[in-house]
Amino acid sequence: MTAPPPPGPIAFVCAMPMELRPLARKLSLRRDRVGGVTARTGTVAAREVVAIVTGMGTTLAEERTERLLDAVAVAHVVVVGITGAVENETPIGTLVVPEVVVDAATGAEHHPSPLGDDTPHGKMWTTDELLVDPGVLAQLRAEGVVSLDMETAAIAAACERRGTPWSVFRAISDRASDGSVDEKVFGLSHQDGTPDGRAVARYLLAHPGRIPGMVRLARGATRATEAAAEAAIRACSLTGEKTT
Repeated sequence: MTAPPPPGPIAFVCAMPMELRPLARKLSLRRDRVGGVTARTGTVAAREVVAIVTGMGTTLAEERTERLLDAVAVAHVVVVGITGAVENETPIGTLVVPEVVVDAATGAEHHPSPLGDDTPHGKMWTTDELLVDPGVLAQLRAEGVVSLDMETAAIAAACERRGTPWSVFRAISDRASDGSVDEKVFGLSHQDGTPDGRAVARYLLAHPGRIPGMVRLARGATRATEAAAEAAIRACSLTGEKTT
């Protein structure tokens, strides 16, 4: 059974604005400044909430999580967003609640704190690299990796240095092995996670045959952000019920 979190706000940490959007809508979060940090604030299950966007990649994720934890006495950090599957069978929108998150750069393993009633499964692999090589993906699958992301291990490291419990709810938005994301597609976003409109327009003009695939990719990301937000809110709500 999940233990109730200690007093203090729950922090939702997202890499991109699109990942925060469904949380903000579902919880009616308002724009705010908390301890000098740009955030959204509100409540979930009668608990205070502070939600931030870090930007993409391990460096920004770690720096901005640290800034939040320095500014706010957070009780529990909840990482929410999308993740890529390492095979072609997992349906888009499938929730991933890993048993362990591995930092690809160092090999360090980070263990999430239980939250809610979803059963943890497999490893999440955090890397700043775009991994599409079939051999590399096959090796990761053999090691129990179920999905790839670019921030969770860095957020976990920042939390663990301060003794702050953390959990992760991500959902499959794409598959690393199906060719839907390559270096060119990967480069169509700014580092803060917002789309580079000019780059997208140039890409689609040069590759009109990729438009249907890009539409599917966008729909998959939307489905995944919704699923991850719903799971995170549900987990926090169940925990809130246990404190009453």
